[in-house]
Parts: sequence; C-alpha cells; structure tokens
Amino acid sequence: MKVLIIRFSSIGDIVLTTPVIRCLKTQIPDAEIHFLTKPQFKTILESNTYVSKLFVFEDWKTTVQKLKKERYDYIIDLHHNLKSLRLKTALYKVPSFSFNKLNIEKWLLTLFKINLLPDKHIVDRYFETLDFFNIKNDCKGLNYFIPEKDVVAYTELPASHLHGFIAIAIGAAHNTKKLPVEKLKQLCSLINHPIILLGGKEDADIGNDIAKTDFIKIYNACGKFSLNESADLIKKSKFIITHDTGLMHIAAAFKKPVISVWGNTVSRFGMYPYYGNDNIENIKFEVQDLPCRPCSKIGYRKCPRGHFKCMRQQDINSIAATAINFLKHQL
Repeated sequence: MKVLIIRFSSIGDIVLTTPVIRCLKTQIPDAEIHFLTKPQFKTILESNTYVSKLFVFEDWKTTVQKLKKERYDYIIDLHHNLKSLRLKTALYKVPSFSFNKLNIEKWLLTLFKINLLPDKHIVDRYFETLDFFNIKNDCKGLNYFIPEKDVVAYTELPASHLHGFIAIAIGAAHNTKKLPVEKLKQLCSLINHPIILLGGKEDADIGNDIAKTDFIKIYNACGKFSLNESADLIKKSKFIITHDTGLMHIAAAFKKPVISVWGNTVSRFGMYPYYGNDNIENIKFEVQDLPCRPCSKIGYRKCPRGHFKCMRQQDINSIAATAINFLKHQL
C-alpha cells in the first residue's frame, strides 16, 4: 500500500504529524509512506526512518507529474487548504482523507470567545483522519531524527556551557507570540545558569542585545545553526523555555521539560507540548482573563489593540522561579 501524506507547513505542524507517520508504518508494515511538504521544511523529515520518499513542492506542473507517477493508493491530507484540494483534484482517481481543521470553531473562539473546540490535542485529531485504516495512536509521542552531519560538537559551544545549559527559544513566526526584549533580558537575569538562546537569523540582533547583558552566562546561537543543529542543541539542553513555536514541539519530541509562554494564541487550539503517555514536566504561562485573547489562531506583526498585555503582563518572576525549580529537580 502506497500512501501520500500532505502537510506543507510549518515546523511545529509537521513535527506533530510524526506519530501518524510512525503508526501508519508500524501498524501496516507493507505501507510505503511518502510525504509532501515545502522545500524549506524538508530537513524536518529527511532522516525520518518511517518515510520512504520525501517530496517538496516545486512548480505546480512538475510536482503533479512526479506524484502521478507514484500511483498512490491513498492520500492523507493533513493540511487541508486550497492548494492540497487542487492537488487532490489533479490526482482525482486516488481516494483521499482530509484533516478537519475546525476553522469555524477557531473563528468563533478568536472573534466571539465562544469555545466549541474539543478538549483534544491536534495529534489525536490527526488520528481521526485515519479512522478508515483502523490505525490507533501508540501514544509514544513525537519523533525528530537528527542526521549525524547535524550533530553539534561540544567544541562548538562555550566552555561555560559544557556541563549543562538551559535553552531559551526567543523567536516565533509572529511578533505577537514573542516576549518583548526587555522581558527576555529580565528572565535571563533571574536565572543563574548557563543559557543558550535559540532562533533564526532574524532573531540574531535581539539575541545579541540579550547576550551582551552577560556574555559568560548567555550564548546567542540565533542564526548560527541550522534547524537540525538547533534541534540537537535542544536535545543537549536540560529543558527549554519557549514561545508557542516549532522548537517547543521539537523539545517535546526529545521528551524535554518545557516552560511555554503564550501570547495572542492559546493552548485550547490543541497545539501544546505533546508527550504521548510519558509524564514530562511542562508548564504553560498565559495571562489569564484577558478578554482579547485569543485574537488570532496564528499571530500578528503587532498587537491589534496596541497594548500587548498578553506578553507585557507575563509574570517573569514566576517563569524564572519555575525554571529554577526545574533545575533543582535535575540535580
């Protein structure tokens, strides 16, 4: 049986599909699992041992031609947007199953604060898409495979961090998901332990601004490492403090404790850290009782109302105290 799974983006969403990939392969041993995503996310799955072939979306004609040649038995559409609909139409003879994104329910929550969303993680909702195959969630959590070439040598890290460090992911796809820089500086100042800042090239300047407050304690890795290398730094860390972003889900894949800080989005969307049946410490920080939250299911460049209370009112002292408590548990 040859199956195509579609999920174009983004980092976290793709990592959250990995239990589906694994369970399809292990529960239907003769299944050949192919995956289609965008080019910039290829590295997330290129070493996944359960994926037989990985496709990236090129131009429309080339992509369709390549997929038609595979003669799929089934398509599992975990993205379910206009592009994936058009693709399924082009492969019209292939039976397909589409993930229910619950867009109406999300719209009601963001616009009217009416919560009709199921109390269910998105991983479990992904599995509902597989009902036809009688595939069950093995509850072993997420997968993230790091190729040997992307393992970070300890010689690339400061000597001050070789005996352990905390990872703090300072970036996010949208500004309304990120703590202001002054809050991040305050957080780092309150934690007396080596810290590595993680993020993309776009976060490098902010990382430098934070790191200059204590160059010995804080190492700015933003933009210096690839996604897989950053994932390996998370794997090497004691735990991670992160916004609602893809690195949070990568940390969960490595069974790392997570302290997550939520701004305009909410965990009720079902995208919080997922560990399967494993009981791993993870604590969420959200400013409660803000009538404007959630204002978006994704995020904005800036707060629509201008006050940005969802991040400016975060209790940094409590976040730091939680991190210190995590460290005590790991001694």
